[in-house]
Amino acid sequence: MSDVPVFMLANLVVNDAAEYRKYEKGFFPLLKRRSGEFLTFDDAPHTFEGIAPRPGRVIIFKFPSEQRARAWYADPAYQALSDRRRAGSRARSAAGGLVAPPACDRLARQLSEA
Repeated sequence: MSDVPVFMLANLVVNDAAEYRKYEKGFFPLLKRRSGEFLTFDDAPHTFEGIAPRPGRVIIFKFPSEQRARAWYADPAYQALSDRRRAGSRARSAAGGLVAPPACDRLARQLSEA
C-alpha cells in the first residue's frame, strides 16, 4: 500500500441527533488515534454544476495512507462506535472510494497533454 494521503467521503442523513452526537463524541478521538484528520462537513452543500448530491450531511476527512484508513475502519473500537452512527443516521454512501492526490495530479497532467 502506498504512503500517499487518502481522502474519505461520507454522505449521510441524521435522523436522531442525540444518538448521532454520541457517535461524534467517540469519532474524533478514534480518528486522531489512527492519524486521521477531520477536514470539513456541510449539511447543505451547494452544487455548481451537474447533478445535485444526495441530501444530507457530506463529511470529508483524510488519513496519511490507505493502510491507516483501512486500520481505522477495521478497528474494533470504531466498529462498536459505528453502531451509534447507524442508529442515529442513514448512510447514503460511506467512503465510496479512496482518492490518492498524486494519482489525480498524474491523471490531470495526462489529460491536459492529450
